[in-house]
Amino acid sequence: MYSYEERMKAVKLYIKYEHSLASVIHELGYPSSKALYKWFKEYEENGDLSKTSKRKREFTQEEKQFAVNHYIEYGRNYSRTVRMLGYPDRNILSDWCKELAPEARKIRRSKLNYSQEQKKEAVIHLVSRETSVQKIAERLQVTRKTLYDWKEELIGEELPPNMTNMPDSPQLEGLKNEVDVLKQEVYRLRMEKDILEKSAELVKKNGGINPKHLSNKEKTRVIDALKTFYPLALLLENLDLVKSSYFYHRSQAKLPDKYADLRVMLKDIFIESRRTYGYRRMHDVLKKQNIVVSEKVVRRLMKEEKLIVHSVTKKKYSSYAGEITPATPNLIQRNFKAEAPDKKWLTDITEFRIPAGKVYLSPIIDCFDGALVSWTISTQPNAELVNSMFDQALDTLADNSKPIIHSDRGAHYRWPGWIERIKTNGLTQSMSKKGCSPDNSACEGFFGRLKNEFFYGFKWDNISIDAFIELLDDYLHWYNNKRIKLSLGGLSPIDYRKKLGLIA
Repeated sequence: MYSYEERMKAVKLYIKYEHSLASVIHELGYPSSKALYKWFKEYEENGDLSKTSKRKREFTQEEKQFAVNHYIEYGRNYSRTVRMLGYPDRNILSDWCKELAPEARKIRRSKLNYSQEQKKEAVIHLVSRETSVQKIAERLQVTRKTLYDWKEELIGEELPPNMTNMPDSPQLEGLKNEVDVLKQEVYRLRMEKDILEKSAELVKKNGGINPKHLSNKEKTRVIDALKTFYPLALLLENLDLVKSSYFYHRSQAKLPDKYADLRVMLKDIFIESRRTYGYRRMHDVLKKQNIVVSEKVVRRLMKEEKLIVHSVTKKKYSSYAGEITPATPNLIQRNFKAEAPDKKWLTDITEFRIPAGKVYLSPIIDCFDGALVSWTISTQPNAELVNSMFDQALDTLADNSKPIIHSDRGAHYRWPGWIERIKTNGLTQSMSKKGCSPDNSACEGFFGRLKNEFFYGFKWDNISIDAFIELLDDYLHWYNNKRIKLSLGGLSPIDYRKKLGLIA
């Protein structure tokens, strides 16, 4: 049970700290949040707290025996038993154990003597909350109550009773000074801890980030959240923020957000782009809509709105099966530029692994503008996959177009059916050096963009193979017709060809 003074002190702190239960319990070490709220409601209704304790509840013999049995069976811990059962308090339970099971009471350790320095160190750990109170108590082999007694002894508002009647002496004055220094150290540690926690909560910075490295705007938010607990001057000093900057950012925060409409527009564009556009392409889309804003502002707003393009690197699928036929020379030589469509084609196969199984994509890419000439999707990386893709691409060629078709040294491009199609249609075959992916880097780059924008970061648990193939095919159509490329002046490959008059 708590005295009238202890209850009143807790209630006044609760009011002072703007009804923060955690702050009061953090400072005093008592009571429970439920008890504190109950005291406050009593104070609010009556203007005061009762100075006498309420009549104790009467317990039956069965309730007493049940509580004692629980105490014995669950670690002989008074606090745990009271918390689990909801009755009685620790002192009453101790009396019941003495009465009903004296032989089962927990044997106390022999009393240990602790130096003043050990007590100071324990109190600093207690108040700074670097670890739990229980762990501190277990390490020192003392009870939680002993720790709070040491705290009251060393940094309480008044000197301990055993010192109040002592005459002034140099030794006493020195001890008083030590108490003051200890109070300041605890206060400083608590403030630093609260700043770190508030930074993590408001600014989403983890504990390893130095709060002094935050932006002035972020520091202002942290200070505003803590200024009811600590003086403004100390917070400014701790965060290395000058007073004028603090008040400037406070005044700016009160102004209407001039980018409110732009934020909504950025979200819409980002979703429309299938969450694939970075700040440069977002800026290009805005520019086409005659919205004048810098790339720096677009990047900042995207960061604030959490419009993040995910990027993941995975192991590449390989179709290499040895030198089954003679390899043709590399005619591209990593020059992936073409002056017109259907001059240089690139092809390869990539694999998608989802819970439902594996899916393979085989496209042909035109080096002129990165357009997808054709593609096929299958669950088997076989000859039919690449041959049917090649046949579709051949159907798009004009009679006088004879492009170079470049690939790696995969088995699909060395099978008779593939080689025969190239010879029959007058195309020229080109192959990368063995195990040298940069020789086909433009095609590899397309696969990287495809998987970052369409595949990685998404959950495919409940997607069937057929549904996945349909989604992939839809993305590839969007890639050709809608997805803008900065290298094409912010146009999609199809729109770029329309602008040049190459297609209707």
